Amino acid sequence: KKIIKIINETNNKLEEKNENINSSINYARKIQEAILPKKEDLDDILKDNFIFYKPRDIVSGDFYWVHKKDNGLVFFTVADCTGHGVPGAFMSMIGHSLLNEFVVNRDISQADMILDKMRIQIKKALGQKGKVGEARDGMDMALCVLDKSSGQLEFSGAYNSLYVVRDGEL
Repeated sequence: KKIIKIINETNNKLEEKNENINSSINYARKIQEAILPKKEDLDDILKDNFIFYKPRDIVSGDFYWVHKKDNGLVFFTVADCTGHGVPGAFMSMIGHSLLNEFVVNRDISQADMILDKMRIQIKKALGQKGKVGEARDGMDMALCVLDKSSGQLEFSGAYNSLYVVRDGEL
């Protein structure tokens, strides 16, 4: 009877901790979803678009981002951060913040320069020095800058490629 009582008490403690953890992660999901562009905003900025966003866990290491400038330039990206769940979500928040910093606050408009600056800041934030055996956390990203007035698209990718489909042809 003592053992059963101890097991029941332990189970109750574990259930309570599990509920607290899940509650916290679910709240983190709300925060993460709040920073993602809304479908209506995407439709206003990029008429022909779709979103395929299916987190493997409650929170995700994947994210998408869009920003339209007054000069008609549209920036959009999809990214896959290292890690799933909570670690990936932390990385996605870093990526989102860096995009806002470089594109919105610092007014950098060249796709390659944005990715280069992001790489530098991610390595700095994570204390990466490029040593052998060191963790290589980061993100794969496809970043596009569309000039809506000319129709010109600039692309830069970090371990992602660009595929163009025109008139049904890849």
